[in-house]
Amino acid sequence: RDIDLINAEKKQIIRESGALEFFAPSETIGDVGGLDVLKEWLRMRERAFSQEARDYGLPAPKGIALIGIPGTGKSLTAKMVAGLWHLPLIRLDLGALFGGLVGQSEENTRRALSLAETVAPCLLWIDEIEKGLSLGGGDGGTSMRVFASILSWMQEKTQPVFVVATANNISLLPPELLRRGRVDEIFFLDLPTEAERREIFEVHIRKRKRPTQAFDLDRLAAASRGYVGAEIEQAVIDAMYLAFGDRHNAGRDFTTDDILAALGRQVPISHSHKETIDGLRKWLSEGRAQSASTGA
Repeated sequence: RDIDLINAEKKQIIRESGALEFFAPSETIGDVGGLDVLKEWLRMRERAFSQEARDYGLPAPKGIALIGIPGTGKSLTAKMVAGLWHLPLIRLDLGALFGGLVGQSEENTRRALSLAETVAPCLLWIDEIEKGLSLGGGDGGTSMRVFASILSWMQEKTQPVFVVATANNISLLPPELLRRGRVDEIFFLDLPTEAERREIFEVHIRKRKRPTQAFDLDRLAAASRGYVGAEIEQAVIDAMYLAFGDRHNAGRDFTTDDILAALGRQVPISHSHKETIDGLRKWLSEGRAQSASTGA
């Protein structure tokens, strides 16, 4: 109850900034399929913000960068970390930082980061950071100054604010963002393996309050090769619509065959954007990040 009360007070403080959005921790580690390496890394740091860790001599972790293929669970992971660590999650809207008056963008940035420190310990989620930092092209250098302010803060901050930065387009990311000291680790979220796809199906079927043993998870995992987590979730939802709208047996429960039919109607991103996905996976194979999954 005390934690809920403190989070409510923090939420009230965050409302003062138009660039920050408060999320109460809700996702659990069981809501995310796969990503075993990333999950273990997070578990090891679960008590990282405690006084016990300070007494041991450990510094507070600075943050992680989640790079990878769209739909593989980067945003979901940010929410999962907040639930795992029992910390409030604050999303920074980079677009809302930019103002029309001279110096307004820089002031908005300083104020937003100061507010994040005020409610520490917390998680600061910067979603699709590469898009936000490219908003100010041709703006007289404002976007570069905003970006420099964020980088300096990430390096020098003393309050326990853990940054979760997500990105899809690596080519737009400046190298200084991913330098160690600003983030503790860079994880790459790849196409899920067959074992991970099986686990993802299990998560989404269970989330719809259906018994997972009623479905052939091995068959579904094999049929969804090249699909990301978001596409697997959509296939489950589409299967529910197929069953619910069945003209011959209206309202029946959905089955493995319904999900397979829904998968067959989709064109996975690994096919529709093959060149982009291959480029992202090449970045991982060059050793520039750690895979978030075992065996990926």
